[in-house]
Amino acid sequence: MSGIRVLTVKTDILKENEKEAEALRESLREKHTLLINLMGSPGAGKTPCLERLIEALKGELKIAVMEADIDSQVDAERIKRAGVQVVQLHTGGMCHLDAVMTAQGLEALGDERYDLVVLENVGNLVCPAEFDTGAHVNIAVLSVPEGDDKPLKYPLMFEVCELVLVNKTDTMALFDFDLEAFTHNAGMRHPGIRVLPVCAKTGEGIEALAQWVKERKSHGFI
Repeated sequence: MSGIRVLTVKTDILKENEKEAEALRESLREKHTLLINLMGSPGAGKTPCLERLIEALKGELKIAVMEADIDSQVDAERIKRAGVQVVQLHTGGMCHLDAVMTAQGLEALGDERYDLVVLENVGNLVCPAEFDTGAHVNIAVLSVPEGDDKPLKYPLMFEVCELVLVNKTDTMALFDFDLEAFTHNAGMRHPGIRVLPVCAKTGEGIEALAQWVKERKSHGFI
């Protein structure tokens, strides 16, 4: 049993992934391409929020999307209808993407230059937060029905994200969701994290999100 070193192996894997991720970030930085890693639970509204963001930015930025799922092309088909280049990444049962998988997705997009590439990660609040994808920015989407206690239950997700979108604000009156408490809980995990209430259904908060992305792109390659 002394030869079994599970924790060490995991550490080595993560360290190797971090090297790959940093190399990918630098490569994209040289191309002036901002890569966003969009994470959240199934049903949180990642794809609808992304559709709204594309609509808000399409006239200003050249955008491509990588859709990651264990199976199916449902979300990729939706994003394709939004009028941007999209590739579907199937993880073969894995609940996350790492830097190598992300690089494969970028290669599939071809040689064309993009101002913004969004990776919509596998729906999960645990595994995707553990692996650096090479993105410059991590954003989490959390929906009102999920509850305001999620930063307490899934701390790493909020530690690695710069921005949290609280989606489905049109249901706020139907659920016992305390936005102030959520913001406090998220801030405990990541001081300075921004919490932005949005509603993909009505468009609330999307202009603020688009502005945040444009500002982050302007200052993301320093």
